[in-house]
Amino acid sequence: MVHELPVWFEWASLSALAVLLLVDLFVVGRRPHVPSMRESALWVGFYVALALVFGAIVGAVGGAAPAGEFYAGWLTEYSLSVDNLFVFVIIMARFAVPRDQQQRVLMVGIIVALVLRGAFILAGAAIIAQFVWVFYLFGAFLIYTAIKLVAGGDEPEEYHENRAVRALRKVLPLGTQYDGGRLRTVEDGKRVFTPLVIVFLAIGSTDLLFAFDSIPAIFGLTQDPFIVFTTNVFALMGLRQLYFLLGGLLERLVYLPIGLAVILGFIGVKLILEALHENTLPFINGGEHLDAVPTVPIWLSLVVIIGALAVTTIASLLRTRALHAQDGPAATAAASDVAPVEGAVEAPAVESVDEVASAGEAPPWGTGPQDGAGR
Repeated sequence: MVHELPVWFEWASLSALAVLLLVDLFVVGRRPHVPSMRESALWVGFYVALALVFGAIVGAVGGAAPAGEFYAGWLTEYSLSVDNLFVFVIIMARFAVPRDQQQRVLMVGIIVALVLRGAFILAGAAIIAQFVWVFYLFGAFLIYTAIKLVAGGDEPEEYHENRAVRALRKVLPLGTQYDGGRLRTVEDGKRVFTPLVIVFLAIGSTDLLFAFDSIPAIFGLTQDPFIVFTTNVFALMGLRQLYFLLGGLLERLVYLPIGLAVILGFIGVKLILEALHENTLPFINGGEHLDAVPTVPIWLSLVVIIGALAVTTIASLLRTRALHAQDGPAATAAASDVAPVEGAVEAPAVESVDEVASAGEAPPWGTGPQDGAGR
């Protein structure tokens, strides 16, 4: 349901979040660096605490129902965002982003993602308000996604350029070298865009693709556009620091796909039950509501989400520890050799196409239309 939260509270909250994002972007832009584990942990703790406080404020202003929906939605979006970090790691390595610029890339990419998600959320809210039966589609899609996660949970994720990135490479004159944090530079006497432009779009647009399962999932917990958007903001705001905090540890969460599958499958069933309860389709019960169909209360959603995350995290850590104990110190050493290659902080610090070429790889950003390739 859409809660009657005061308009002044919604505008004040969105304004405060916008200021926080801009300040964060300014700080990152002024001091690009690779954050330490301690710094990353402190920032992650800050954003988690901020989300918990905001949920309490929502409860004080609007009551227990919107607060519970916010917490359930935030936990769901945050857990799904953690899974996105695997692909962000691959993008950073694929485009050879300098390590000291990775924070800025993530910050700008997250802002782009928030703008795109905002439009997606508004469209979704408008559709749901007019066509309740869309919950059937959302629910079926989430159940399908859950099955797919379980079936392919052990397969490594890969990054493939989407149409938006390919289109940008055809339009803009792109250079082959990074120039610190600059978006424009001079190569061979010509003004060109640096590869950072492509990476910004790659992070933002790739996140939007992930939103095709996370947005229906959050609408399965609340239909209030304000709560839907703020849960996405809080989930994405802490994602940058979480990227550096987890790094190579992401691969230790071996059962994370199963946990996410449980959450998505549960929300998918919840959506279908709600669609049946509010049914308007003429070929189901003559277009009448099915009042006998139970609806899932928000407290049960919170229990399932927290339980699934806790069980899969603990099981993953126990599984990893057991494997290390079986294989001995050699396996631990091998794992420490592999982790930095996939980890966020250790992404290759290649700064020019010449260095990439010397490694036998083609630059992923291309050379732009100025050389006649026009890819």
